[in-house]
Amino acid sequence: MPFFVVTIALPVPLRRLFDYLPAANENAGCYQPGQRVRVEFGRQVLTGIVIGCHEHTDVPHNKLKPLLQRLDDEPVVDEPTLQLCQWLAGYYHHSLGEVLELALPVMLRRGCELSEVDEKVWLRQPDAHSADLKGEKQRALWQLFQQHSQWSHKELTSQGYSQAQLKRLAELGLISPRQQLPVPAIATTIADPLPLNDEQHKALQQISQHLGSFKPSLLEGVTGSGKTEVYLQLISKALATGKQVLVLVPEIGLTPQTVGRFRARFDVPVALLHSGLNDRERLQGWRQCKEGKARILIGTRSAVFTPMPDLGLIILDEEHDASFKQQDGLRYSARDFALVRASKTGVPVLLGSATPSLETLHNALSGKYLHLKLLRRAGNARPPAMKLHSILHQPLTAGFAQPVLAKMQQHLQAGKQVLVFINRRGFAPLLACRQCGWMAECRRCDARLTLHQSPAHLHCHHCDFQQGIPGHCPSCHSPDIEPIGQGTERIEQQLKQLFADFPVRRVDRDSVRNKQAFDQLFDDIHNGGPCILVGTQMLAKGHHFPDVTMVTILDSDSGLFSADFRGMEHSAQLILQVAGRAGRAESPGEVWIQTLYADHPQLNLLLDNGYHALALSLLQQRNQQQLPPYSFMALLRSECEDRNQAQQLLQLARDFIQQFQRHHHQQHDRQGLQLKQQGLNLLGPFPAIMERRNGRFRQQLQIFANERSALHRVAEALVQFLEQQKGFNRVRWHLDIDPLDTL
Repeated sequence: MPFFVVTIALPVPLRRLFDYLPAANENAGCYQPGQRVRVEFGRQVLTGIVIGCHEHTDVPHNKLKPLLQRLDDEPVVDEPTLQLCQWLAGYYHHSLGEVLELALPVMLRRGCELSEVDEKVWLRQPDAHSADLKGEKQRALWQLFQQHSQWSHKELTSQGYSQAQLKRLAELGLISPRQQLPVPAIATTIADPLPLNDEQHKALQQISQHLGSFKPSLLEGVTGSGKTEVYLQLISKALATGKQVLVLVPEIGLTPQTVGRFRARFDVPVALLHSGLNDRERLQGWRQCKEGKARILIGTRSAVFTPMPDLGLIILDEEHDASFKQQDGLRYSARDFALVRASKTGVPVLLGSATPSLETLHNALSGKYLHLKLLRRAGNARPPAMKLHSILHQPLTAGFAQPVLAKMQQHLQAGKQVLVFINRRGFAPLLACRQCGWMAECRRCDARLTLHQSPAHLHCHHCDFQQGIPGHCPSCHSPDIEPIGQGTERIEQQLKQLFADFPVRRVDRDSVRNKQAFDQLFDDIHNGGPCILVGTQMLAKGHHFPDVTMVTILDSDSGLFSADFRGMEHSAQLILQVAGRAGRAESPGEVWIQTLYADHPQLNLLLDNGYHALALSLLQQRNQQQLPPYSFMALLRSECEDRNQAQQLLQLARDFIQQFQRHHHQQHDRQGLQLKQQGLNLLGPFPAIMERRNGRFRQQLQIFANERSALHRVAEALVQFLEQQKGFNRVRWHLDIDPLDTL
């Protein structure tokens, strides 16, 4: 048998591939790119992905190990997905093996077979007619098979049908069992599309013209303008051509609402992929899409990797949302990856938002994207009236100004709902001593502990450290310790006292810990009736509350003076997303924003002229300062229990970049090229805003380039340089391309 090696990508941080000998008695024809194999790697046994076979290797033959097992006869990673993962690994300067691991469901990473998620289903036999059916249950069961020819065993038993009843129908030749991948249920009645206004109709027509070819589009529509209806009718057109559709949403909390609307509109299987599913459910959804059984996939960030052989359209709802960018491990942007996937597949991608990111808006304004606007709310709904209310030198009751409380009372008495937004979980952000000034601080972070009351404890939301609440001050032993500031728990408690006649419902990650609690809470809200909703960003994103007519924003000032150059952009997006929950139905809405800075020019520009005007102003500032999107950015972070080592590594990195640039410039000087266009700007190294987190000191180095190619050229050289450094085993580092969080 001719000699050959199998080249494998392994889920390890090393940015290289690994050669192995084939398993016993297997030839090169047994191995195809995208198959899974089991291999020994050091003391571990890992699941890797075959990249190819070669007759030559740089590894000495006596050091080559044989594969332990080939897991698949056919590739589980198809060629388009493999190519996309190779692009992603190159763009983010990351290990291909780790990228491929992220692209697969957990059960496949562990080496499970695809068939392990098959379920028992019952099929109606062709030309079967009812025979000697005894009892009402047997006849009712057979009636189900008249409606649909296939039912999963789980669906039937959940409706109260027994194994004996199923066996009886099988004995009569009416149905037969089979093990197969379940197909998502399809709604029995399909809702009709809603009428479109002129703006919606124009947007739909323009996007529809590009079905079948790559074209990015930005649908910039004010909250409540009917973007989802445009999505639905565009999807209908794509489905009519036999295509699959991928819909990405930023939060798991949006998925149930979105799924409900989609399943009510389409008589095709709709699959789900998000972190709220168990491993088995995720693999089922992945296979349903890969095998073409699911025609629509709705998912969060990682769903962008899902293979869909008939993909014809990609939609990203709330494209500006930061949760589309992963913040650990492979720090990829699902939005940017979706654009690349659409480009390579030749399909349109639609980015929807009321408050588009400046990068996306810049691409639309420059003509790279089709720019469509929905400037008015759908139906008879009117945009809410927005008011800045200064609380400077004003008395507050439980954190609320008196005019705000009076307005809340007015809306509640009218039978409407009021939403109170404060982006702080817990009872209070600080526990302090009135006598000596002691404050409860995290032992492992440069952060204060948040006080929670249910259950009672102190909690660090950065490293998850928790401890009990002291009965006296640990510093001066005074019993006079008290909570300072407000969180959602405290606001909830105080509002229950101020508005005793109305229910108060809190929506945050502490009150909504599972899907059942989430669904129950939102069912209660949608059932109507006056109430007060208190919550964090979980309430702000995409939810439709038809009875909310007033929104009160308590925590609007935190981003106005942020050290992050994106601070004002993110604050404006959050304010308008929260404000957009008001007045979405027939009743008019209003938004009260409590602030210490009622004369802030950008805040007033936002309220007087809208997000688009503010975005243009911010883009002008970015252009003057040569910040993204007018430059390209990477962020090198290091962290270590030793502050000096973290800083030393980044100083070495800075010195290397400067030396690399000098060498590069010398080469281009000889070619007569302009060096200014090729230059990089470096900021740092300097400590992160929260320097110590989870016991480790954090440093960062910001890298800006005028050209994307220049940034990636130096990034590739930098990563190679850092991988070769000795003596920094205790230092963790990572390079973040196109970072969203620069603090």
